[in-house]
Amino acid sequence: MSEINLERFNEVMDALERGEIRVAEKIDGVWKVNSWVKEVILAGFKLGAIVEMPGGFLDKDTFPVRKFRPEDGVRFVPGGSAVRRGAYMAPGSIIMPPAYVNVGAYVDSGTMVDSHVTIGSCAQVGKNVHVSASTQIGGVLEPAGATPTIIEDGAFVGGNCGIYEGTIVQEGAVIASGVIITSSTAIYDAVNGDFIRRNEEGRIVVPRGAVVVSGSKPIVKGPAAEAGVHLYCPVIIKYRDDKTAGSVRLEELLR
Repeated sequence: MSEINLERFNEVMDALERGEIRVAEKIDGVWKVNSWVKEVILAGFKLGAIVEMPGGFLDKDTFPVRKFRPEDGVRFVPGGSAVRRGAYMAPGSIIMPPAYVNVGAYVDSGTMVDSHVTIGSCAQVGKNVHVSASTQIGGVLEPAGATPTIIEDGAFVGGNCGIYEGTIVQEGAVIASGVIITSSTAIYDAVNGDFIRRNEEGRIVVPRGAVVVSGSKPIVKGPAAEAGVHLYCPVIIKYRDDKTAGSVRLEELLR
């Protein structure tokens, strides 16, 4: 890629904020990373200078917080939230306080970012998703070609969860409160009787409609096994059905 100047950087940031381009998009059922967009974002750190921002914060002047207008259609509830430059919030999305959405993130329509939630850099969150209170959706800005953390349409992520390191939560999956998933997390599918294997990129993919809860697995060798020690292991206890859909149904009156 040719040298990125400030004009080019601002063009790309504006396009990201309008939702015209994305860090990653699903093409023919497969998530593809637009690494050139990440390269432009990364260039912004080099192009910027540290300045004092409103509230006494210090950051690069290339990454100010976004300001929304009524015509943007975003419900931005008062109480200390911030959306950084280059993040997209679709019309119909909601941000409860305090929450933070980082550069390059994409949050689609009908999605609620609840209190104390962090949406990390370049994370992609689909339509009608509920990211419950105190959950962290991890950022993946480097390397430029790496798949970001992705939460697909209709998924439900419970409170105090952590979804990190490019994990993909597929459409309609339910992540129960307190579940942590990283690229090295072993997830056991109790329905099909096997562990979820990492994909070709080394990422964990939570299957469509899976209902995942916290669990454990025993260590089978050595002193730890003799002591009865268990390791943390999320478990798919079932796949989404009408009962599950009812218990995590999004309340349209709130939107």
